[in-house]
Amino acid sequence: MDALQRHLRMPVGLTAPAMAILLVVFGIPLLQLLLTSLNAPFLSLANYQAFFKQQGNVFVLYQTIKMGVVATVICLIIGYPTAYLIVMASKPVRIALTVLVFIPWLTSGLVRTYAWTVILGDHGLINNLLLDLGLISHPLPLLYNRLAVYIGMVHIMLPIMILPLLSVMQGIDKSLLAAARSMGARPFAAFWRVFVSLSLPGVRSGMLLVFVVCLGFYITPQALGELPDAMLSNFIASQIASSLNLAPIAAAAFILLAIALVLLSIFGLDVSGTQDRTKRSLLRSRVSRPSAVGALWRQLNELAMSYLAKRWAAQLYLTAGDSRLPPIGGSIFVLLVMTFLLFPGLVVIIMSFSAGAFLQFPPPGFSLQWYHAFFGDPSWTGAFWNSIQIGVAVTILSTVIGTLAAYGLSRCSAWLRSFLTMLLLAPIIVPVIVVGVAAYLGLINHGLIGSKLGIVLAHSISAIAYAVVIVTATLATFDRRLEQAAKSMRAGPVRTFLRVTLPLIRPGIIAGAVFAFFASFDEVVVTSFVSGFSIRTLPLKMWENINQQIDPTIAAVGALLTLLPILWLVALYVTWWRSRLKLHGAPVNPIA
Repeated sequence: MDALQRHLRMPVGLTAPAMAILLVVFGIPLLQLLLTSLNAPFLSLANYQAFFKQQGNVFVLYQTIKMGVVATVICLIIGYPTAYLIVMASKPVRIALTVLVFIPWLTSGLVRTYAWTVILGDHGLINNLLLDLGLISHPLPLLYNRLAVYIGMVHIMLPIMILPLLSVMQGIDKSLLAAARSMGARPFAAFWRVFVSLSLPGVRSGMLLVFVVCLGFYITPQALGELPDAMLSNFIASQIASSLNLAPIAAAAFILLAIALVLLSIFGLDVSGTQDRTKRSLLRSRVSRPSAVGALWRQLNELAMSYLAKRWAAQLYLTAGDSRLPPIGGSIFVLLVMTFLLFPGLVVIIMSFSAGAFLQFPPPGFSLQWYHAFFGDPSWTGAFWNSIQIGVAVTILSTVIGTLAAYGLSRCSAWLRSFLTMLLLAPIIVPVIVVGVAAYLGLINHGLIGSKLGIVLAHSISAIAYAVVIVTATLATFDRRLEQAAKSMRAGPVRTFLRVTLPLIRPGIIAGAVFAFFASFDEVVVTSFVSGFSIRTLPLKMWENINQQIDPTIAAVGALLTLLPILWLVALYVTWWRSRLKLHGAPVNPIA
């Protein structure tokens, strides 16, 4: 207790447990990986030179960057108007649409990739529909090609693009658009010059997140594409499986990591507090125009002033809803995007009740045979139980350590908080294949490969990052005067934290625990490196079955994993609702 009180008086010490796990599992092994790639202690670039001398390696690297850029651009083209339309909707609609974006983001990426094999397969939804309509005479090759890989990547990454955009767009003052319109700007000019400019931090963060994650894509290219569609992550994984020489693997991993770090160091990630800075940069860009251009601009403005004044007076009292086309078009667009995000999960749920012996949509009949097959097969139930045990252990560990770290970071100086936060978030902002290789190296040094403890530690470095992000956001809105009031009543640091701070930030802690559990329960790439072929989690079992055979039992598992985040969201809502009722002094169950 005395030690905890000393740490609470020196908040940076609360980040020590999180930093210790990060260093042991990720930080020190990453440094060892770097030294290995440099042939330490001789320190040469021979491995990097050998990588770039092989034309096949350069092609795979180029293809990885190209596919990441294409997927990022597509996500931006779809995600930006979607986020804008969500923000401009009424509050109930905005909340509902945001939840609908969250659901696929929380759903297992492996399940969503599997869903596209059902939709795009020879006996899938699209081919069966076209065959029934008589538009084609034989199935189209929609699966195992580059187009299928792009569809799968965009489907997985689109929520990651939309959510940062929503975060920034919700902080933009909508009256600025009205002010621009009142000054005579046309609707598109007002939108482009004002709203788009202020939303650029969200665009930057969304594009960075999507591109960096796409660099580490491993499951989707292998499940939906062919060998020519492989990315550098697939190359690294195959090298680990077939070679004991770690130096070229380390070089390939650090080339991938270097691309991500260069982009992050140049552009950074910032989705808050950027609006004023963006306004100032816009102002500077206007003031710094060359004087001749500025003079010409002023003359043109003076010539058009009388026309603009008349036009403004004529349109001052016109309503924004004179044309029904934009609202209808926007509604259709959002409906299509939500269908794209949610329909694959619905297909998996429907397929799980199929009476057929192979994947076919629509299913030939209704049956629970694949649920019986799942619960009656010890290999499936054992993998499910392993995932539950590991997920619960990761949730408890990461929630406790992440909450302490977030509390300590909220009390640190700004520069130290930024530095430590970036360190803690490293496992979720660098390519996951690099995390897997580093975790493998770190755990093998301690003899933990193939153990549940090793998997828990490997999962925890990412789960702690999620907990830190969410609890820190909750603490940002916490009124610290309440703690000062408690201390003025002679409450010690520990009692103040337990009796005042903890109850008020409990919703954030619960949300962080939920995200930590999902981060562990859905993990397959890192698990494939550290499980040592001795422990099978549910996602790893699914991935092996997808590679070896398309067993419809996977549809039953996918349906359960699709419904799981919905149940979690309902539980979070009930928890929030009960806390609100208690806060306002209302009875929790007024009907009883």
